[in-house]
Amino acid sequence: MPGVLEQLGRIWTILPDARLVGGAVRDLLRGQAVADIDLACAEAPDVVMAKLKAAGMKVVPTGLAHGTVTAVIDRRPFEITTLRRDEDTDGRHATVAWTQDWREDAARRDFTINAMSCDSAGVVHDYFGGQADLAAGRVRFVGDARLRITEDALRILRFFRFQARYGGSRPDPQAIDAITDLAALIDRLSVERIWSELRRILTGPEVTRTLWQMHECGVLARVLPEGSSIPRLERLLACGAPDEPVLRLAALVAGDERAVARRLKLSRAEGGALARTRAAPVPCPGLDGAAILRLLADHAPCDLIWRAWLRQADVLGRPDAGWEGLRDQLAHTPPPVFPLNGGDALNAGCPPGAAVGLVLGQVRQWWLEKGCAPDHAACITRLRAVLAAGVARAT
Repeated sequence: MPGVLEQLGRIWTILPDARLVGGAVRDLLRGQAVADIDLACAEAPDVVMAKLKAAGMKVVPTGLAHGTVTAVIDRRPFEITTLRRDEDTDGRHATVAWTQDWREDAARRDFTINAMSCDSAGVVHDYFGGQADLAAGRVRFVGDARLRITEDALRILRFFRFQARYGGSRPDPQAIDAITDLAALIDRLSVERIWSELRRILTGPEVTRTLWQMHECGVLARVLPEGSSIPRLERLLACGAPDEPVLRLAALVAGDERAVARRLKLSRAEGGALARTRAAPVPCPGLDGAAILRLLADHAPCDLIWRAWLRQADVLGRPDAGWEGLRDQLAHTPPPVFPLNGGDALNAGCPPGAAVGLVLGQVRQWWLEKGCAPDHAACITRLRAVLAAGVARAT
């Protein structure tokens, strides 16, 4: 990342005491690619902005109330946050004050592996044993786990997400005890925050092990009070299903999926996909080409493919060539399009109004029964026959 290092060098020239913080340090220590580069410094945000602007750098006041400004270099954002301490918290948001004490700032972070900082010389400052925890696969809260959770209940869900990615098979006992005792605090969180964390858990590593841990702590029942089925999701994953969060949610949810979508305030696209994935009809191996075409005439290929994944999880729970072939056929068969429209019906002599829809429905049903094979001319012939039989007048 030579370009990024040069850009960081420009910031360090202006703010020589600034340090990399949070996930950037953690991921660099693991030799992983760094997505977001965040920095912290001991100077107040207005001073930081003034220095950056004086150096000709573009600066955006992205979160002044929390001490954060964003420097933009070659369209790459670098968040720079003034060192803080919490003055007051309400279980989700904190009132902060500036500090010059790096340890005090690190003490307010969630986990030890996120509380490290790295200066321009490459020295890692680790006040709470984050490097040792990272090497050992331990996800621990900074200081008292109960205090960290009461400060921000979202840390309960973040714990499981980070445990899945950075922890070992046995989560920290103190963290689990605190989470079990304080699981009810999840009810205070916005559902948008809950879904944001849950979708990351569903598409992250160790999905079902993480969900079982959440279940044992009483957390999963708070997240999905409508009911859940981890075994069904386990079977879906065993089949090799893709890491689509809504598909995995469809397998996990045991209750009314529409109620889940409403409560979690899923987007219209997500809520619609969840409902359609759990709807009928469900394709199964052994369907002939005509049956496949009939399904594709009324349902999107993605919906049918996801329904097939769920049904395979229900009946097999393992990979199977028949199901793979079915999904391949659904994915690569062009969906048929009914050849007629309202204009065709009117031109053939159908009276306007409700009769048009009725006549076209009769012809379309015949077209479906014929495997969607009849072309425009054949459908016109059928349309005229329907009209001659008096279907329109019968309405």
